[in-house]
Amino acid sequence: MTLGTQAKIWGVILVAFVVFLVLLKSILLPFVAGMAIAYLLDPTCDRLERMGCSRDLATVIVTAIFAVVVILFLLLIVPLALQEAVAFLGSLPDFISRTQDRLAPYVAQLQQSFSLPDAAEMSQLARERFGTALSWLGGALQSVVGQGLALANLLSLIFITPVVTFYLLRDWDRLVSKLDELLPRAHAATIRSQAALVNQTLAGFARGQSMVCLTLAFYYATGLVLVGLPFGLIVGLIAGLLTFIPYVGSLTGFGVSMAIAIGQFDDPWSIAIVALIFGVGQLVEGNFLTPKLVGDRVGLHPVWIIFALLAGGALFGFVGLLLAVPVAAVIGVLVRFGIGQYRASRLYLGSEAGIPMLDPEAPTQLPLEIPAERGD
Repeated sequence: MTLGTQAKIWGVILVAFVVFLVLLKSILLPFVAGMAIAYLLDPTCDRLERMGCSRDLATVIVTAIFAVVVILFLLLIVPLALQEAVAFLGSLPDFISRTQDRLAPYVAQLQQSFSLPDAAEMSQLARERFGTALSWLGGALQSVVGQGLALANLLSLIFITPVVTFYLLRDWDRLVSKLDELLPRAHAATIRSQAALVNQTLAGFARGQSMVCLTLAFYYATGLVLVGLPFGLIVGLIAGLLTFIPYVGSLTGFGVSMAIAIGQFDDPWSIAIVALIFGVGQLVEGNFLTPKLVGDRVGLHPVWIIFALLAGGALFGFVGLLLAVPVAAVIGVLVRFGIGQYRASRLYLGSEAGIPMLDPEAPTQLPLEIPAERGD
């Protein structure tokens, strides 16, 4: 079988798989969620197996502990967070009004210095832009909820996901072994090496970034509550949990917290402490948490992550958000592999024109030795 025929066959399989996802996207949520949870918990089961537990016992222990943690989170944190969120949205107009009154003298100075429009016009413009932003955000959330978290999907997420997680976690190693047996023998080694790189990328991002998000959510929420910021719990949790989207979590939390602090506190030191909390959080994240928990081998550029999340959410709703990072990791690994093949090919090296082939691991090597110019 020629290489072109193989490419056509695999192309047809890929197209059929994409069509399958599009047609069944309304029921995929519990299975995708179960697969993601099983992937995250598999290393823990492997450790218990190495300690002498059977796979079935390790799966029962890990699944039970994970279920208890999720139930405690839903019972203790979620109701309080929802209560604060509702109260925050109800108090938002009052906070905006007080912030405008507090900033009015500074806005007047800026108007005189830079010939800006008057306060009424700027306030009207701000309201229009804010209303447009809220409308867009509400539409986006409605789209995500409508596509991914309808009542039927919510029920399936609650009742089917634990079952899917348990069976996938129990049979994870067996499934990987069966997939390995189906690989084309001529390309099995190459596929295994690229799959290992994908796993390394996903493990570094998903498991590591999850720990970063949870740590920052606890830090921001605790710090803002201790400083006395109204609705500090919900703002801190959102800021921390949104950290997996580069820059979005920290900028959102900082902006909302500073707006509340300016409208609430008369003491400038309290406002400075709120800013300091986010400054320290960014320093800790950039210099300790991300290097230690995520590492520098992830290979997912922040812009690529943001694009993947937006594209996944637009195409498949909440399921697309869950699939966005894995698909981005696979595409990133395949693109790097393709670039490596291109740099080792005649198309790049030009060996047919007499330029010798080069080691692809040494991209800085010159293809031709250029003799030094002679002096006269």
